[in-house]
Amino acid sequence: MISYSQYQSPSGSIILTQEDKLLTGLWFDGEKHSSTIAPTWKRDESAFKAIHQQLDAYFAGKLQKFNIPLKFSGTSFQECVWRALEKIPYGQTRSYAQIASSIGNAKAMRAVGTANGRNPISIIVPCHRVIGADGSLTGYGGGLKVKAWLLNHEKVVF
Repeated sequence: MISYSQYQSPSGSIILTQEDKLLTGLWFDGEKHSSTIAPTWKRDESAFKAIHQQLDAYFAGKLQKFNIPLKFSGTSFQECVWRALEKIPYGQTRSYAQIASSIGNAKAMRAVGTANGRNPISIIVPCHRVIGADGSLTGYGGGLKVKAWLLNHEKVVF
């Protein structure tokens, strides 16, 4: 069974999903590749209490690394990229080329970009920390305004 919660962040409304106490989704409301709340999902705010607390601490500037059990649902390549995203330190950025190199496939920059855009657990799996090779802000499912907000929140100079 999929349970869900809604969370109001300083950068917009967020929908969270989980299965078997593992977080499966964190999307900004209206995000391009987000899931739509299905009639079979059960709203259960209490099941997300620890996640809400960590998000509160992150948005308050008191948490830099999340400790939330995750469950990915993607291709093996996507999951490899998402695991690489988890390794980007708070307050730092990486380019698509750097992520591609880090997973041992330096020529896969476009595929990395596609996988990055399909990341179902934004913020916690920090796809917002991936920028263009020239330092420019590039696409983000939650919108470039949200990406800029998150990077600024983490005090990244871009």
